[in-house]
This record gives sequence, structure tokens and C-alpha cells, in this order.
Amino acid sequence: MRPAKHYRKATQDEKKALENLRNVLASMPATATADDVQTQVYEVGKRHQCFGELREWFTALYQILLGQDAGPRMGSFIALYGIGETIALLDRAIAGEDLSEERSALPN
Repeated sequence: MRPAKHYRKATQDEKKALENLRNVLASMPATATADDVQTQVYEVGKRHQCFGELREWFTALYQILLGQDAGPRMGSFIALYGIGETIALLDRAIAGEDLSEERSALPN
């Protein structure tokens, strides 16, 4: 049975953080490991004051990008899903698209 997904749109402040994450990912080498990516995701969250705690940053990523309240380590997800694919997903979220409409096969 496929889990119910409930995507939400990013707030303006969250969009700024997502744009920052997008740019960081775009500048990462193709050889970046899941741990390298996780470190950068963590650093982006720390830079944005809209998140009281870093857990709020990760929860926002899960809700906006994956349609759930929790999920895998983002570095592992991005490494598995692909940096380019994640950038495309971030672009859609930043543009305010409805991510519940499947354009790509996101893992369940």
C-alpha cells in the first residue's frame, strides 16, 4: 500500500533556503558523497534564521519535497535520487508547482 502523501508549498523564507540549497547542490562535484551532501544541507539550514531549530529545516524539506513529515537522511536521498533530479525538484518547489502531481518517479 502506498503511503498517503501531503505536500505543502514553501513559504517565502523557505523558498529562499531552497534556492540556496539548489545553488549549493549545483556547485557540488559529481563525486560528492551522501555525507558531503548531508553536510551542505545542514549548513544551508543553519544559514537561514527562519528555522528555529535545524529539525524544522529538515521537516520543511520532507513536507515540501517528499510530502511527508519525516524521511531518510537528505544527503542519502539526494545522492540516491541524483543531484540533477533534486535540483529539478527544488526548481519546481521554488516555482510553487504542485509536487503531488508526479512528473518523476520519487521513491515511496
